[in-house]
Amino acid sequence: MDNVNLTDNFLIAMPALEDPYFSNALVYICEHNENGALGIIVNRPIDMDLAGLFEKIDIKLEQAALSGLPVYFGGPVQLDRGFVLHRPLGHWQSTMAINAEVGLTSSRDVLAAVAKDGLPSEIIVSLGYSGWDAGQLEEELAQNSWLTVPARSDILFDLPPEERLPAAMQKLGISFSQLSDVAGHA
Repeated sequence: MDNVNLTDNFLIAMPALEDPYFSNALVYICEHNENGALGIIVNRPIDMDLAGLFEKIDIKLEQAALSGLPVYFGGPVQLDRGFVLHRPLGHWQSTMAINAEVGLTSSRDVLAAVAKDGLPSEIIVSLGYSGWDAGQLEEELAQNSWLTVPARSDILFDLPPEERLPAAMQKLGISFSQLSDVAGHA
């Protein structure tokens, strides 16, 4: 497990993962290095839409077509902060480039641009993120808590949230019903 880099990969929670935050979660890993990992749960919308979020943060949403887009539970860390996964990458005050086309931005300027111009056009807005300390994700992988699969932007941005986990599983050629909640070690 040493030197594994899961940036731009999906984590699929195994049935045995009993953490309520991650049960049936599909996590998009935005950064993974020797210091730890950061990801966003991309299949868990909360009871808030963009119109409600923008009202709370006092940004006028001029793009009415976006008002019903869901806000997501991105993970249990910093639930009071917003994070925007977006395509195209763009240039914002605080953006982490995940790959050549997808970025994660935590600065308010990206939300202002979405509200005014509808850009970036493909977004997943979350409250909170999922974080792992150095070696923690590797340990969870060794305990069979997660499956990993290379991420695809179409799964992130073109599918509704309830279809993202099955689509990622399909990339592995399996369905959730085929997974056991008992881990085995050779």
